[in-house]
Amino acid sequence: MSFLRKIIEGCLGVIRIYALNIREKIKVVPRNHVLIGCDFLLEGEIMLENKYNHLINEEKWMKKWKEENTYQFKVDGRKIFSIDTPPPTVNGKIHIGHIFSYSQTEMVARYKRLRDFNVFYPFGFDDNGLPSERLVEKEVGKKASEIGREEFNKLCIETTNRYEEEFKLLFSKMGVSTDWDLAYKTVSPETIKISQSSFLDLVSKNHAYHKESPALWCNECLTSIAQAELETKRVETTFNYINFDADGEKFTIATTRPELLPAIVAVFINPDDSKNKHLIGKEANIPLINIKVPIMGDDKVDPEKGTGIVMCCTFGDQTDIEWWKKYNLPLKNIFSNEGFLNSNAGAYEGLRIKQARKKIVEDLQELECIVKIEPLEHDVQVHERCGKEIEYTIIKQWFIDLINYKEDFLKKGEEINWYPEHMSKRYKEWVENVMWDWCISRQRYFGVPFPVWYCQECGKPHFARIEDLPVNPLVDKPSSVCSCGSSNFIPEKDVMDTWATSSVTPLINMRYGSENNYEKELRPMSLRSNASEIIRTWDFYTIVKSFYHFNEIPWENVMISGFVMADKGEKISKSKENSKQEPFELINNYSADVIRYWAASGRLGTDIVFSEETLLRGKKLLNKLWNVSKFIEMHLQDYDKETKLDNLEYFDKWILAKYSEMEKQYINYMDEYEVGLALNILEKFFWNFCDNYIEIVKHRLYRPEEFGAEKRLSGQYTVYTILFKLLQKMSIFFPFMTEEIFRELYEDTSIHNTVIEELIVNKDELETGDYLNEIIGHVRGEKSSNNTSLKTSVSYIEIEANKNIINAFNEAIMDLKATLFINELSLIEKESINYNINKIELEFDKDK
Repeated sequence: MSFLRKIIEGCLGVIRIYALNIREKIKVVPRNHVLIGCDFLLEGEIMLENKYNHLINEEKWMKKWKEENTYQFKVDGRKIFSIDTPPPTVNGKIHIGHIFSYSQTEMVARYKRLRDFNVFYPFGFDDNGLPSERLVEKEVGKKASEIGREEFNKLCIETTNRYEEEFKLLFSKMGVSTDWDLAYKTVSPETIKISQSSFLDLVSKNHAYHKESPALWCNECLTSIAQAELETKRVETTFNYINFDADGEKFTIATTRPELLPAIVAVFINPDDSKNKHLIGKEANIPLINIKVPIMGDDKVDPEKGTGIVMCCTFGDQTDIEWWKKYNLPLKNIFSNEGFLNSNAGAYEGLRIKQARKKIVEDLQELECIVKIEPLEHDVQVHERCGKEIEYTIIKQWFIDLINYKEDFLKKGEEINWYPEHMSKRYKEWVENVMWDWCISRQRYFGVPFPVWYCQECGKPHFARIEDLPVNPLVDKPSSVCSCGSSNFIPEKDVMDTWATSSVTPLINMRYGSENNYEKELRPMSLRSNASEIIRTWDFYTIVKSFYHFNEIPWENVMISGFVMADKGEKISKSKENSKQEPFELINNYSADVIRYWAASGRLGTDIVFSEETLLRGKKLLNKLWNVSKFIEMHLQDYDKETKLDNLEYFDKWILAKYSEMEKQYINYMDEYEVGLALNILEKFFWNFCDNYIEIVKHRLYRPEEFGAEKRLSGQYTVYTILFKLLQKMSIFFPFMTEEIFRELYEDTSIHNTVIEELIVNKDELETGDYLNEIIGHVRGEKSSNNTSLKTSVSYIEIEANKNIINAFNEAIMDLKATLFINELSLIEKESINYNINKIELEFDKDK
């Protein structure tokens, strides 16, 4: 009979495969007309295709979600979970690094919907300021100054609009579940009004001020920049030991920047430096320049560095600025904004900075003032946007006060939950090391204009009224005269730093100042998500603005992602053009769901390398999900989900308990925004479900005439329930495939609008069920080591085990015998152990 059953099952398997390959929908005959075990022939239709086509289905669901407004936000009384999503900078194409971090945030949005939150998930585009300007300059091959302000701004708007449409399409293809009706641009009438309102509020509270002051300057981008825009770069240079003279006594200064000799205004020595302190109070004669400057004492000089004597130039570094202010030193600026030496440099006027460095060294050597030159590698500060070394200049600009409120910013940072927690230290370290107020003026064309004019008579700034915003002072006129009575004004030409606008994204999201605003719902927002590199900019500046405007935190939680690393160990970025994989190509080749699998595989705050091996693992997982769903669908054609069951079979109770155990871990991880860990435990359960439980239950599902209708119904209930819940959990990672399966097998509504409900189960079978699965694994291993089929019969097996395991074995005996093809079983009770397999005898195929 066993041999005959194998033949029948083999034939039926062929028939099932054939049926699943039929593309047209087929009507099938009632169950009472079916051959024994041939349960795919049921009233209904075979719905899922034999092979999943991601190109067709992803396009279908992308359009369907838009038609059905699946992700539309409406205030409906439910608790709101709001996400302050980073607006991608419009300065080139989106790369795989963006896909990584944005996908992880998007998975949180989907998860929160499953937890019955009303999710506010907007999307923005940062088209403001320098990054977009550089993109346009690169595309047209001209500098903004060569094009003219009006024409250049027009080109910026056209270019950013074009890129934003491409961004929007890509993120939609990736399954980003944003409400596109909430989308914003950082340069639009609405956002300009909010940015200008924010600025005027800070001015009225004396947190923003206008002042001529030293500022960081990029002579490549031709604009001032803020401290947060600096990066450190290792460069090769030389340490030049130069002889100076003081009243006939020679002394040596070592410097990497001899081109600053024309800018020297003082020489400093540590007052405790026994070797050199006798020079303090004298005057130093500067070689080549032939001027004299005072030699002064200050304990900031390190006697052990170089020769222990340093030159103070206006300006070479932050220390020079501190001394200039502290000792009221003269100002001698020798650099033009374009990076040339100016008339203050005398004979070196007109040279580029590095040309001047070379020429001055040559001239010093000719005068025999160079003692020695040593090769040196050291760190320099560069502008993050262009990678060029920064200089210092004196310019009248707008600043936001940071220095006087650092303690408040630190306290606000402590009120926020940081994920991972150690990222809060990066915030704290940055705030503690802030040395400059925030310069928000930029000498560029495209951006948010300051709502300011300056009176020609008295020079006072004249501010626009809130009700007149947005304004462009280059076009619009003030609506009132100056307090001095004059009506003649000079418009402010500078625009705001891009971070001055990005830092008000919570205000943009809440429609700050508008009649129909979301201030009540979004103060504070629930979550800010971004990479670690912009903790010092976007996070810090947003906290600053929120503190100044409302004296509160902008969001309750911050989620920090890692970076995607290029092969050579540097992070992938648009500026470095080191991404080898184009997202559109990856989606076409692998599917958005597979790319999302890779994106979800990274730990929070941890860098990840792009891996095609991970993509293939994701593809394998999704193929298995599709195939097991097809298998389950075959066995649900006659299943009534309203059926009540008094009891379930042993292994059904075990797998439901395993699922419940996993679900709790999954929820804990997702509540901590650890999408990678949540996916990991979900994936482990899924493979256990497929490789172990399905292999056990399939005999009951295929052979109700042998096991009985009740046992089959127990299996149907279990696979129906677990697949439903697995699809829910997987939907945050694989929104397209799970939607396709869910709508075909369950309901014609979106799985993304369902809610996770706790599965109440009895967990008594958890431990013993695991042991029974270990026994199944041992027997299968025995078959494999003997190079026999897993369907090879076990003629005899002897197991000794404790009472609980034996009771479980007896309760699950039919499933175990069917799964392992056991002919004869001997169970021996022994309380001192869990179990031992004493003997396994296999019935080998005699024809082999």
